[in-house]
Amino acid sequence: MTTLRRTLRRLDGWLFAALAILAFAAAGYLATRYHHVTDWTHDARASLSKESRAVLARLDGPVEITSYANPQGSLRQSIATFVARYQQAKPDISLRFVDPQLDPGAMREKGITVDGELVIRYHGREQHLDDLSSEAPLTNALERLARGGDRIVAFVTGDGERRADGQGNDDLGTFMHQLEGRGMRAVPLNFAQVTAVPEHTDLVVLASPSAPLPPGGVQALVNYVADGGNLLWLTDPQGRQVLGNDLGLQPLSDALGITVLPGTLSDPSGSALGLHDPHMIALGDYPAQAITRGFTLTTLFPEVAALGARPGTDWSAAPFLRSGPQTRIDTGQPDLDGQPGHALDFGFALSRLSPSPAKREQRAAVIGDGDFLSNTYLGNGGNRALGERVFDWLLGDDALVNLPPRGAPDRFLQLSQGGLNAVTFGFLAGLPLALLLAGGLVVWRRRRY
Repeated sequence: MTTLRRTLRRLDGWLFAALAILAFAAAGYLATRYHHVTDWTHDARASLSKESRAVLARLDGPVEITSYANPQGSLRQSIATFVARYQQAKPDISLRFVDPQLDPGAMREKGITVDGELVIRYHGREQHLDDLSSEAPLTNALERLARGGDRIVAFVTGDGERRADGQGNDDLGTFMHQLEGRGMRAVPLNFAQVTAVPEHTDLVVLASPSAPLPPGGVQALVNYVADGGNLLWLTDPQGRQVLGNDLGLQPLSDALGITVLPGTLSDPSGSALGLHDPHMIALGDYPAQAITRGFTLTTLFPEVAALGARPGTDWSAAPFLRSGPQTRIDTGQPDLDGQPGHALDFGFALSRLSPSPAKREQRAAVIGDGDFLSNTYLGNGGNRALGERVFDWLLGDDALVNLPPRGAPDRFLQLSQGGLNAVTFGFLAGLPLALLLAGGLVVWRRRRY
C-alpha cells in the first residue's frame, strides 16, 4: 500500500507538471492570436482620447505613415511607440521608416527638414508633421486628411505678384505644390477679368505685387475683408519697388490697421550664423502666438520690411515675427536711418469677430517679406514649416481638435517634515526590523514542528 501511495503521489506530481506546462503553452499560443490591453491610468492618459478615436472613425481606408528618422539612437522606437496607440484603434495604419541620410537631395525635394518628420498619406492627400510632443498635432493632421475637399486659395495676379505655379526664383511654385497634397488648391485672381473675389474662396493671397493694383482691384480686396474674408498679404520693402510707387494699397492697409514702414531691416547679429548680408534676418525665437506656439526651427528672411499696428481698430493684432535687438532700418538716406538696438515686428496675425454670419472668426496675416516662401529660400531651415503654419492658421486648421490636457493628478507628493521623517524611519528601520521578525518567526516555527 505504501508503495502504491508513493507511486500515485509521483504520478500526481508528474500530471500536475504536465498540466501546468500545457496551460502555459496554451496561454502563450492564445497571446499570439489575441491581443487585449487595459489602461488603468487616471483619465486613461496612456490611451487615445475619445476625440482622437472619433477622428480615426472617420477614416474609411488605410493610412500610410512614413517617418524619415535616423536609425541611430532611440528616435525610431519613440515614434513607433507613439504611433502604436493609433494603430490599436485603427489597425490599418501602417508605419515605415526611411533613413534621410541615404538621399539628402530627395529629402530636400520632399521638403523634409527635421529628423523624424512624418509624412501621413490618406486617399492621395498627405500631411507633414514634425511635432510629436503630444497627441494633438497628429490627430489634427489626420483630421485635415479626413476633412477632404480642397480649400480654395486665390492668388492675386496681373500686377507682378509672385506666381503660385511659377518656377522662377521669386515665385511660390514649390511651396504651393507641397500644399496641394495637403488639400489646398491655388487659383488665379485677376482683377482685370473679375470685379470681386469669387464666392467660396477660403483665402486670398496678395504676394508682393511690383506694380500698382487697379483701383477696382484694391476696392474688391477691401470689400472682401469687410465681408469677413481671410487674407494673407506678403509685402516687401519699399526700396525694392519703383521709386515713388506706393502700389495704391493704402485703402487695404487702412482696412487692416497695419502700416508698412519705409526701408529695409538690417541686423548685424546674423554674422554669427555665417550671414554676410545684414539684410538677411535669421530668427530662432518667436513671440507667443498660435502660429508660432511650440515652433523652434530657425527661419531666414531676406530683405524685410518692418510693420506697425495702428490702434483704434476692431482687429486684434498679435506680432508673431520679430527681429533681434540690434536691428535698425536702412532707408538709403543716412540721416533718416533708424538707430540700432530695437526689436522690430515684421509679421502680424490679425483676428476679429467675423462680419459674416456664416463664420465665427475672421483672420488675416501681414508679413514684411515674401522671399522666405519663394523657390530660392523655401528650403532654408523652417521656412516651409512656418509657411504651412501660417496657411493652417488662416484657414482655421489650428483648432480642429481641442484635446484637453490629461496629466496624472498624482505626479507630485507633498509631505510635511514629520511625514518625511516617518517615511524615512519606516524604510530604513521599520521595514528591515519587520523582515527580521518575520524571518525569525518562520525559523522558530520550523524548529518547533
